[in-house]
Amino acid sequence: MARSLPTNQPMGAIEWLLLIALSVLWGGTFLFAEIALAEVRPFTLVLGRVGFAALILLAAVYLTGHRMPGKASAWRPFLIMGALNNLFPFSLIFWGQTEITGGLASILNATTPLFSVVLAHCLTRDERITGGRLAALTLGIGGVAVMIGPEALQGLGLHLLAQIAVLGAALSYALAGIYGRRFKGQSPLVTAAGQVSATAVMMLPIALALDEPWTGPSPGVASWAAILGLALLSTALAYILYFRILATAGATNLLLVTFLIPVSAVLLGALVLGERLDLEQIVGMILIGLGLAAIDGRPMRSLSRGPALAYARRATSRGHDVDTIR
Repeated sequence: MARSLPTNQPMGAIEWLLLIALSVLWGGTFLFAEIALAEVRPFTLVLGRVGFAALILLAAVYLTGHRMPGKASAWRPFLIMGALNNLFPFSLIFWGQTEITGGLASILNATTPLFSVVLAHCLTRDERITGGRLAALTLGIGGVAVMIGPEALQGLGLHLLAQIAVLGAALSYALAGIYGRRFKGQSPLVTAAGQVSATAVMMLPIALALDEPWTGPSPGVASWAAILGLALLSTALAYILYFRILATAGATNLLLVTFLIPVSAVLLGALVLGERLDLEQIVGMILIGLGLAAIDGRPMRSLSRGPALAYARRATSRGHDVDTIR
């Protein structure tokens, strides 16, 4: 059973803002991947993503006065975290996207919080499952499906292995969120650099053996830009926020980001590219918002307290003892 570190408390305003920022950074992942996969093989793309991110993060560690662990035993948790949070899910998703659309992949990836709730209930002492939380998560997944639209679901079942691969990535992300609790108290920058660097070391022989990247055509400018975007924004900067949120909000709350990623992607398209928002996208966002509000709990408690407070004020004005009424 995992050690009981952070309790999965309702997130404060700072955690919600960081979660939204993380969703924006990860919202471009599927787009970057679709661009790069036109010329770069999946495992090579994973290597490029984590390799460049590792260089960026290690430079940031030393420039900010931090230091990486010197003992070999201290790198074992980084290797495990790197495998669960990067090597397995990145490889599975990028391979899956060679067979299915980014929209369908994002819907399947949105099952991550559902896996997280079930696994956290089984493996931890302080993140217990409730019927209300399960219902709210289901509402959030439904909102993602509605927002992406029925067209993304048309390929459901046609490329079964690719879909299972993306679901496997979601499961791996959930396990990583729970395992990552042990890094509480460590600098998010050092943790991010350690797990990404460990992933790059593990990924190098896999990419060389399976992709043989030297045999393919050289990537063009668009592919290189996509790889660097994945490394700098969707990996290096994103993982600093990831471990900051994980340390204070818990694994289940952190992985709610998978509901927000499609929202961020759609809104960025509307704001930056001038794309039109369709009705189903707006409805989907509303459903996601309701699901997140139900998971957080505070909006619902505020609504339920309203009638009780009004009743208490009326009772007080009539001279009744409010404690007796309660």
